[in-house]
Amino acid sequence: MPLDTIRIATRSSKLALWQAHHVKSLIAEACGINVEIVHVRTEGDQNQTDPLRQFGGAGLFTREVQRSVLDGDTHIAVHSLKDLPTESADGLLLAGIPKRAPKFDAILLPDDAPKLTSVKDLPNEARIGTGSPRRQAQLLHLRPDLRVLEIRGNVDTRIAKLDAGEYDAIVLAEAGLRRLELADRISFLIQPPEMYPAVGQGAIGIECRSDDEDVQHVLQQITDQDVACCTRAERSLLLALRAGCHAPLGALTELDDGQLKLTGILLSSDGTERLEATSDGPSEAAVEIGVTVARQLLSAGGQKLVDGQ
Repeated sequence: MPLDTIRIATRSSKLALWQAHHVKSLIAEACGINVEIVHVRTEGDQNQTDPLRQFGGAGLFTREVQRSVLDGDTHIAVHSLKDLPTESADGLLLAGIPKRAPKFDAILLPDDAPKLTSVKDLPNEARIGTGSPRRQAQLLHLRPDLRVLEIRGNVDTRIAKLDAGEYDAIVLAEAGLRRLELADRISFLIQPPEMYPAVGQGAIGIECRSDDEDVQHVLQQITDQDVACCTRAERSLLLALRAGCHAPLGALTELDDGQLKLTGILLSSDGTERLEATSDGPSEAAVEIGVTVARQLLSAGGQKLVDGQ
């Protein structure tokens, strides 16, 4: 029976819905197939107060969405790839990765604050809001005096807290801000070597059932092979480290004329220790490159940093 409709499972946040509608438009343009969007509420959405690493690990924002696909209620699950565990759930396959958005982080200041251009310009003991251990550790490595504070909620909620004076600055992903047409709130970008992005940051991951060949064929048509290669290396690094999604781990891939370069950094939670490793090779060896970087980090003493999450 021909595939005439694809049902997308997604979280209900503005950013998740943007991603789902983006995937819907890509499928419609590539295949002319009707697409429906189904909202799913996840554990990470229901708890908007506790630090993420305190009430769950990998899959906080994906499990219920994946279950919808496994149960046959929907055909595909659309995720921010950085939230998707590196080990696929039984019965599911990461089958689609479209073109990637910008993958760096952005510093936002209160609406009435003067614009700054660097982390060095932030006031002494400035209060910085971020729920990401990766960002927290890298900020503290740069500026041990900063007061790095937890922040939860969707993008609009976090910006409202910033403008209300609860923080002197917050850190958000550039990709999400641009997708939500909030790029005007970016004071400056914080990029390597100061801050490395998360594994998969800026990319969208699309899962389907591993036995659904028709949907897999559709998703291959909207996959960007260069992005798939780069994120394969990044996710291989994370998997080999067994570090989990809340580790203070950053990764940067560069792909040029078929040659892939991956740099990974691993930090202690307080930012006092920082390890860096790099490997490169042909793009077909993406998985092996990720494993090599992981081994270099572990041999340099990274295991204690992974264990110290």
